[in-house]
Formats: sequence, C-alpha cells, structure tokens
Amino acid sequence: MNFIQKIEWAPSETLFKIGSFGIHYYSLMFVIAFSFGYYLMKNIYKKENISVDFIDPLLVYLVVSTLIGARLGEVFFYNWTYYNNHLLEIFLPIRERSGSSFLFGIIENYEFIGFRGLSSHGASIGIILGLYLYQKKYKFKPLLWILDKLSIPVSLGAGFVRIGNFFNSEIVGNYTGNNFGVIFMNRGESLPRHPAQIYEAIGYFLLFLLLRFLYKNEFGVKKGYIFGMFLFGMFTIRFLIEFVKESQGGFESDFNLLSTGQWLSIPLIIFGLFFLFRSILVSKKLKNES
Repeated sequence: MNFIQKIEWAPSETLFKIGSFGIHYYSLMFVIAFSFGYYLMKNIYKKENISVDFIDPLLVYLVVSTLIGARLGEVFFYNWTYYNNHLLEIFLPIRERSGSSFLFGIIENYEFIGFRGLSSHGASIGIILGLYLYQKKYKFKPLLWILDKLSIPVSLGAGFVRIGNFFNSEIVGNYTGNNFGVIFMNRGESLPRHPAQIYEAIGYFLLFLLLRFLYKNEFGVKKGYIFGMFLFGMFTIRFLIEFVKESQGGFESDFNLLSTGQWLSIPLIIFGLFFLFRSILVSKKLKNES
C-alpha cells in the first residue's frame, strides 16, 4: 500500500469579496497573528505586574514596524530591480497592469492585490528597531526584557503568516520528484512540490511552544536568553527549509553556494548564539556573586 500521496491545492485567495475589494487569507493570518500577540503580551504584562496601559502603544509600534520592515526587506533584499521602476508600489497594496498609461500625470490601470511581498528578515529588523523606539518612550523595562517577552508571540505569528503564504500558493518548495507533495494548481502546475510553507509553519509553532516553556521555567529570568533562542531557532529553521524551497531571487546569484534567505539568516543565527551565551555567562556571574 502506498501511503505517500500528492495533494491538489487550488484554494481561493480571498475569504470573501465585495466588488473589487476582498479579504485575503494572507491578510487574515496577519490579523490572527497580531490578535494572539496582543492577548499573550497582555497576560505577560499582568503576570509581571506591568500596567496594561502600555499594551495598546506596543501593538501600534509592533504593527507599523513589522509591516514597514517586512516590506522594505522584500524591496531591497529580493526585488529592488522591479521596485526601482515601480516606487509607488512599495507602500501601496497595488500592482501596475500591463499596458497601463498616464492620465494627467497619474498612472491608471492599477489593480488592488494587497501586500504580498513581505520579508521575514526585514520584519525582524523592523520589529527590533520599533521596540527600541517603544522602549525609549515608555521606559518601564529594559529593551532586552521586552525583546524576551515579545519573542514568544512573534514566533507564533510567524507560523500563521506562513499558512497565509500556503493559501496564496507562494514561497513554494522544490519539486519532490515523486508522488509526495502538493500540486499548486493555482500556478498552473501538475507536479507535486514540497509544502515548504507548512514545514516552516510547523517549525515556528514548535519554537513557540519551546519559548513558552522556557518563559515559565528558570530560563525566563535570564535576560536575553529567550530572545537569543528565538533568533537562533527561527532563523535556523529558515536556513534549513531553504534547502527544499524554490529560489526567491535576491542577491543569491552572486553567491551561488547559498540562497538569499540563508545568507540573511546567518548573521541573525550568530546574534542569537551571542545573546544565549551572554545570558548564561551573566547568570553564572550573578550567581557566584550572591
């Protein structure tokens, strides 16, 4: 009996549509991710005796920094050759139709597509910078404390975003070469690929469970430990999944050994290890001094 089966996948990208406007599953996954993040951080703040009045501004900083960072990461890391000639599309959820023309200086024949081009590496950089600004304004705890706690819901949210990619039939895996995999029929394909988005989502969900476990145990009091584990875990997962993922472009043609995603993951993995070992050494030093 053959237990290895292919799955034909041709979902609608929209949950519902009214005229030309629709709610995309990808956008819905972002809403779910931020909603869970809000709920988890609110519980953490209450547990740590931090005023929940700081939660709403945290959400604002997080949403803005995530979207800006993710978008700019996609533009500059992966598709600058395209966006260099379509600057309007960087921050607007539109794409130019072929054969568009100018009318009184305004480009017509654009279509609404939502924000599809988003980079997880850019999002990570954006979140860190956004939290830096947040901590500068609301100085109730050190930046590293906030990074430790926020790493937990961010890892969960990243999993939901990858599920959104799966619904969009984007960021697909390589062809499996056998009867196992997913046929992304929306792409006009007939051969199965690795469901790399699902692999990655599962990895991030497992990372979320690990970080939540660490927070509830003694590692939760080690400053920088959870943040370091988050960086190390998330981008090690990303690095490994890249081996079965179709090329996303970028600058990898200049460095054929690894993909763009892998090159971008390496420094973040190193930073993660730095914070892990730093946290352990600081904890040992404080223990010896007490």
